[in-house]
Amino acid sequence: MTAREGGGRSRLGETGAALGLAWRAAPRPLLGYTALTATAAALPVATAWSTKVVLDGLTGESARVVPASVALACLAALALALPHACRYLRAELGRAVTLHAQDRLYTAVNGFAGLGRFEDPAFLDRLRLAEQAARHTPGQVVEGALGVAQSAVTVLGFVVSLAVISPVVTAAVLGAAVPTLIAEISLSHRRARVMWKVSPIERREIFYGRLLGDVQAAKEIRLFGLGDFLRGRMRAERVRANEEHRRLDRRELATQSALSLVSAGAAGAGLVLAIRAALDGAGTAGDVSMFVVAVAAVQAALGSLAEQAARTHQELLMFGHYLDVGRMGPDLPPPARPRRLPRGGDIELRDVWFRYGEDHPWILRGVDLTIPHGTSVALVGLNGAGKSTLVKLLCRFYEPTSGSIRWGGVDLRDVPVEDLRRRMGAVFQDYMSYDFTAAENIGLGDLPALGDRDRVVAAARRAGVDDVLRRLPRGYDTMLSRTFFLEADGGDGDGPAPGVVLSGGQWQRLALARALLRDDCEVMILDEPSAGLDARAEHEIHRRLRLLRAGRTSLLISHRLGAVRDADLIVVLEDGRVAEQGGHDELCRAGGPYAKLFRLQAEGYRDEVPVAGREP
Repeated sequence: MTAREGGGRSRLGETGAALGLAWRAAPRPLLGYTALTATAAALPVATAWSTKVVLDGLTGESARVVPASVALACLAALALALPHACRYLRAELGRAVTLHAQDRLYTAVNGFAGLGRFEDPAFLDRLRLAEQAARHTPGQVVEGALGVAQSAVTVLGFVVSLAVISPVVTAAVLGAAVPTLIAEISLSHRRARVMWKVSPIERREIFYGRLLGDVQAAKEIRLFGLGDFLRGRMRAERVRANEEHRRLDRRELATQSALSLVSAGAAGAGLVLAIRAALDGAGTAGDVSMFVVAVAAVQAALGSLAEQAARTHQELLMFGHYLDVGRMGPDLPPPARPRRLPRGGDIELRDVWFRYGEDHPWILRGVDLTIPHGTSVALVGLNGAGKSTLVKLLCRFYEPTSGSIRWGGVDLRDVPVEDLRRRMGAVFQDYMSYDFTAAENIGLGDLPALGDRDRVVAAARRAGVDDVLRRLPRGYDTMLSRTFFLEADGGDGDGPAPGVVLSGGQWQRLALARALLRDDCEVMILDEPSAGLDARAEHEIHRRLRLLRAGRTSLLISHRLGAVRDADLIVVLEDGRVAEQGGHDELCRAGGPYAKLFRLQAEGYRDEVPVAGREP
């Protein structure tokens, strides 16, 4: 069990953090809500005393009836108006706190420069709980803390009132409420543990649900008849989660029912004593009225206090996940003495070893490689040889487990990661297709150019996708999605125009345009840039790339060896090591792994064309 699950963190510290967040987000609504809460706490006590004075005046001191009645009427009017004002301020506070909390959370998430945490299931579960907490927990913690304070003030006022009438009954009522408070806090621990336990279950359920509604998955799901299979898995995960929640609900039902009986018994016994005292002349009708109201109010307030305390405790446990994510700090340690990358310079990998974790196999095993400045280098090899991992290390999504990568003699770990990435452009094999407009999809490659249509169009031309985008219903302003409409479309009298979904090859070119938008980058990484293209489009893309990579360092990964044969240097990776390197002709003459792979692929293109007039 982690400190989070076991409550190792100080709840007081987390309460302070939540209140501090609320104060920074919305100080005026917080002050107003606090003032109204204090008023609401005193209102029941004042109403009960006014009622007692009226009843006693009707049977004795009549002079006090009119002022007490006026006070009672004013208190009743205030009781009617107060909830509406509280509701408004609570909603205003909640909106402001949610906005502030989400912004802080994703500021922290954006600070994770590497990929390691996003590939860790435990972190993803914690992030999901943190996202839930950011949406509602800080506001609920504030509401719960003020609710606890309100209930405590109400209880204190009525306890003093009950003590005046019967100290023995007061002690009995309070004694019956203590087990309720303890039980509710214990149950809140169990609720938090259940939420942590079912989080991965519910994440899988969400995954299956998204698959069933995903347009990209729809073809295979329908072709292979996977719908019922995925629905069955989604249902199984929901059944597992429901069973966990059902066990908790049954425990709560048994505990709270037993405690309610204890409280009812204490209240009934106290009422009998109060009525007997009034009949014996030791009390008044107002005393009995005060006792009835006070017992009911104390029990309600104590129950509310216990419930609010338990709920706040549970929310604090959830809020702890939010705080944990925000306090993780950078995943890639910033350099103690930052250095600037030199212009130009070779990139060197020196005895680079890497694996994704201590219990994972080695992906790279002592790679030594020099990528000369201004040259085109191709990485080839079988799947799993380490090509994409090497690219991730160059982009500094991960740190080498041992060894170093240097640019112009400067270790990449000594360079601020944002400075390194500004000098690079890339098309990844698993490139993104954003549900944005065509212009935005390209402009994301260099945010300062997002509003510069000339630069966006120039990049599209270089990638060979300009003609395709111009023919779209709204040209570059066409939404490339059927999930969303343009906001401006929603107000059209004729209804919003549907978005457009590009083909795989068109998306590939658009992703290339996004990378080419950084026309001043020094290193261009192309990970399978022509995957999904037909032969003519592939030829055209590589022709354009040969022109565009002139004068800059380029790293090309491709399984199609015909696309890399004109590279200045071809590096063959095999089992995480550099098996051989050289030019195309040199490697073919050597007869090593590259030559074997090249011959194997070439044989697939040697179709026997029948001679005219002969049988094939």
